[in-house]
Amino acid sequence: MTKADFWRSAGMHLLERSPEGWLRITADFLRAYYTRPEMHPIEASCAQELALHERLMQDPLRTVTEHELSALADGEVAENYRMVLAYRDVLLAAGTIEGAYLNIMTGSGPTLAPLFIDQMVHLIVRNILETCSDPLRVRTAELFFREQSASTEDARLMLADQEIIEMHMRHGQETPPGELISAPIPRSVTLDVLNEHNKHMYWMRSDRFDTVIDFRFGQPCPDALARVIEAWLKHLINIEVRVEPRARIDDPDWRWHVGLDREATRLLNGLYQGHAIPPEELSRIVALFSLRICDPRLVVEGMGDKPVHLALAMDAQKRVKMKPQNLLTNLPLRPME
Repeated sequence: MTKADFWRSAGMHLLERSPEGWLRITADFLRAYYTRPEMHPIEASCAQELALHERLMQDPLRTVTEHELSALADGEVAENYRMVLAYRDVLLAAGTIEGAYLNIMTGSGPTLAPLFIDQMVHLIVRNILETCSDPLRVRTAELFFREQSASTEDARLMLADQEIIEMHMRHGQETPPGELISAPIPRSVTLDVLNEHNKHMYWMRSDRFDTVIDFRFGQPCPDALARVIEAWLKHLINIEVRVEPRARIDDPDWRWHVGLDREATRLLNGLYQGHAIPPEELSRIVALFSLRICDPRLVVEGMGDKPVHLALAMDAQKRVKMKPQNLLTNLPLRPME
């Protein structure tokens, strides 16, 4: 089985590429949000809602006044419109998905619901991996925008999609709410472990998010995540870095670290400050990496050629929720124009 048009649920086919390779906003992309269940009219919708929806479908960029929203009979629908239109305005102001994401993460854009942030990351990573032919790397890249459930039984470290696990436990057929384009998950979900022998099955199932990966040190997936981190920084801020998985941090001259999630940040801060971390808390670390910035002129004074230590961790409920924005805001980089 060969590579298919993976992650179609991200909606990348509705966007255009700018000359610099970023994803330019289009009217069809905005229409996809207006047709989501949260905004699409139903039989009970009032006349004002039907008219507003029709106007937006005809002109997705049109200005919507607060008077129009207040006229809607269903207050919850009106609030959904406010959230989506605020998101739309952020996208239009930047012109691209990447530009809007950077504006938000650098503090020059408004705060948006986490759902929109994950959808933006989904699209950006999809764009980055456009020419990737390795299914394990693509599956591992799901960590950038989908929460994972960790299993540590039998001395292994397996990661599965948290939302799919919960749906599987409910035995229902549902559509993951985080996807722009609907991709229903069947009632019976099979969670296969991807490996070098069966990994090509991923292409036909990429939008189901129902495969499991072995994330132990020495397995292919930590290295795959390292490659995605490199591509993420190159694509968004044009920084060349080299990232390598590590089994431990053995650095008497530890100068900088970045947690890739909230729990990892807490644990790395404690280790750096010399605190005694209980073994059961240290066991929450699922991966360690060493990052080196290739151009030493870009790093802050005093950093030299020392590595940046990265960590990814699970919380007390064994959930892994990566925050890729930490890579953009917390590296030891000199201020740039």
